[in-house]
Amino acid sequence: MAPKPLHIAFRCDASAVIGSGHVMRCLTLARALVDLGARCSFLCRDLPGHMMARIADEGHGVHALVAPQGQGEAHTADGDYAAWLGVSLAADAVECRAILGAIMPDRVIVDHYALNADWEQAACPGIAVMAIDDLAARPHRCDILLDQNLGRRASDYDGLVPEGALRLIGPSNAILRPEFAAARAGSLARRAGLATPMHVMTPLGGIDRDNSTGAILDTLATRVWPDGFRLSVVMGSAAPHLEAIKTRAQSMPFATDVLVDVSDMASLLAQTDLAIGAAGGSAWERCCLGVPTLVLTLADNQRSAARALHKQGAALLVGDLRDDGWQGALATRISEMSDVLMLQRVSSAAAKLVDGLGTQCVAQTLMVETQRMRGAV
Repeated sequence: MAPKPLHIAFRCDASAVIGSGHVMRCLTLARALVDLGARCSFLCRDLPGHMMARIADEGHGVHALVAPQGQGEAHTADGDYAAWLGVSLAADAVECRAILGAIMPDRVIVDHYALNADWEQAACPGIAVMAIDDLAARPHRCDILLDQNLGRRASDYDGLVPEGALRLIGPSNAILRPEFAAARAGSLARRAGLATPMHVMTPLGGIDRDNSTGAILDTLATRVWPDGFRLSVVMGSAAPHLEAIKTRAQSMPFATDVLVDVSDMASLLAQTDLAIGAAGGSAWERCCLGVPTLVLTLADNQRSAARALHKQGAALLVGDLRDDGWQGALATRISEMSDVLMLQRVSSAAAKLVDGLGTQCVAQTLMVETQRMRGAV
């Protein structure tokens, strides 16, 4: 009799406050695990802007955690990750423990800034845990830790994970969909002949709750661009300011397309000369394809990654959209990126950081380690 396929459960959330990045990252990893023979389930709280229908459409099991009473829609202070849950950590752990006890996964993957070792111990007793972290600021009870951020060191997790935990550190482990690796060669070849950027893209996340996109459009509209210049604005259908951006696009002094729920981001990026984007997970997509980027920060947890990209020469740092003066800095950086040597230098440095194969490597490691732990039981 053939052995049962490994069963991997994910605990992650999406919402108007959290954004979609954690769920999208987990979905990408889940696809790779399914390709290797595993089956996957997701535990997600019923928050405004959740993505459980999307998860189910991809064929994974979905277990909805009850909607919080009178919570979940309000903005929270930057860094107030505990509020992301909508319930207490203890309540979340009790609810998840019951579900995990019923579905009996071989491993739980936790990708949530509000959850830590206390939750992992309470919700996952006797279950192997992989923690996906970007902060290096809280303890985990896990045997595998993934932090894909540039500038991070394994030693940053000393005292935060068990001593024997496997630490997968740095952008070589970036969780990207396979189409980025497939588009890499063509994208890099195209950049060898680029001069002045004629196609700029602004991807600031699927939600963009503070309408940072609108502020950038206002700044770009004041600049003189060459004939034939065009701008692509990428947004999600759940973005609260989507209709306002569509209206603003019609009055821009150059061709401006608003692209909603883009299904093939790799192809779009491969045809983009310059991106103006945030320092979140999409930064690794741009690096894989060698897209020169003017990087902005929208939250405190993006600052270290943005600084590391700039220091590495893999992007030019504009600043934080919440600070005064970023508009002038953006204009300056655009002028710098109009130099062909700078454009190509940044593209080359970015491409060296990410080869697009991190997802497969992480998934294979997960399968091997989980199978080993199943055999040891």
